[in-house]
Amino acid sequence: MTDIAIVDYGMGNLRSVHKALEHVAPTASIIVTSDPDAVWKAKRVVVPGQGAMRNCMRELEERGLREAVMDAAAAKPFLGICLGLQMLFEESEEGHIHCLNILPGKVVHFPAPAMTMPDGLKLKVPHMGWNQVHQAIRHPLWEGIEKDARFYFVHSYYVEPADPATIAAQSDYPFPFTCAIAKDNIFAVQFHPEKSQVAGLTLLSNFVKWMPHS
Repeated sequence: MTDIAIVDYGMGNLRSVHKALEHVAPTASIIVTSDPDAVWKAKRVVVPGQGAMRNCMRELEERGLREAVMDAAAAKPFLGICLGLQMLFEESEEGHIHCLNILPGKVVHFPAPAMTMPDGLKLKVPHMGWNQVHQAIRHPLWEGIEKDARFYFVHSYYVEPADPATIAAQSDYPFPFTCAIAKDNIFAVQFHPEKSQVAGLTLLSNFVKWMPHS
């Protein structure tokens, strides 16, 4: 049985995720796969991705991966990255696309009128670069990571969870937004741990060891 399956639905740089996981778990069997059966059989599942939500949902359907991802989110250690976080919610403003509806809430665009700092500086969208992540809860995946550690972001949309209890961290751009969620066996982040140096590798290492049902 494969230890970790990285779900390939044709969106995002999966090689960097694969290499980062190999670095923190050199003895684990790790595959990048678009085979639903391989996702079903894996012990842990990582769903990365970047791009448009419409394309994301279409590719999941066309490759037969939707049910395998839903099953993983219900039953095994699951890490979502970027689109892999956003797809968990009900709907995206990006074309009013229905997502996987695993968690209540929606995906929204950074609002243009709010993208101004107090000194008048206009902030660019997409939000791109390093930003502090303020942990909202204690969680095994935060183990060994400073409470305001910096992670790398690239996104124009963010999630608004309906249940505040699922919020695992927030960041500011320029207002606070949810950048990580946690519920049962699911942990998902808006930032890119595979591009976030020591803090990101620590989070991935924690995921490899995480036993949410124990």
